[in-house]
Amino acid sequence: MRTPLALTALLGAAIAVAAALPQTHGAQLPAEPAADTVVSVTGDAANGFEITYYDGSGEYPPTDSEAMAECAEYETRIERVRCRAEVRTWYRDLAALRDALDWAHASRG
Repeated sequence: MRTPLALTALLGAAIAVAAALPQTHGAQLPAEPAADTVVSVTGDAANGFEITYYDGSGEYPPTDSEAMAECAEYETRIERVRCRAEVRTWYRDLAALRDALDWAHASRG
């Protein structure tokens, strides 16, 4: 069985290119993440969240009812509506981040 010359040349070129590329042995992770990297989010909107950072510090946003009460203190209706929308978005995103971190930590094994 004869191999066509063009196929042999193509295979040889592919092997030569692969040999010339730099070899990587797994992805290198950065030495250490930034201090303000979020590593954990626990809780919920009704009872309050806890946000933990890589450097060990934490943040405790108010519960959703406390935040909504603060929104009621704005003078104009537009400011109150904007504030309530921001609060709902903030707590929705915190819950999504919490779930994503839980999934990432669980899949690591």
